[in-house]
Amino acid sequence: MDIYEDARTVSRADLAAWLRQVASQVEAGQVFYGAAGTVAVADQVECELEIEQEGPDEFSIEIEFSWTNPKATPAAEPTAEAEQPAEAESDETPAE
Repeated sequence: MDIYEDARTVSRADLAAWLRQVASQVEAGQVFYGAAGTVAVADQVECELEIEQEGPDEFSIEIEFSWTNPKATPAAEPTAEAEQPAEAESDETPAE
């Protein structure tokens, strides 16, 4: 599921400034996107750098970072004690 995407043509200097800005945000632990969106960055991040030559005069560099939100990890399995159905307790004696 895409959260945000932006594509544009910029100067080399503007690209470098944008990369520095993203790097500062990653270092701070939160990347800003769009009008008011943010995404928290985990302490450990998978990184991928891909450089391709797509034609005789065309190149691309793809940088990808991915991580798992530590708050989104599944809860621990319930203990056997928690799985047992509670026995009905009653202070009344059965009618004879």
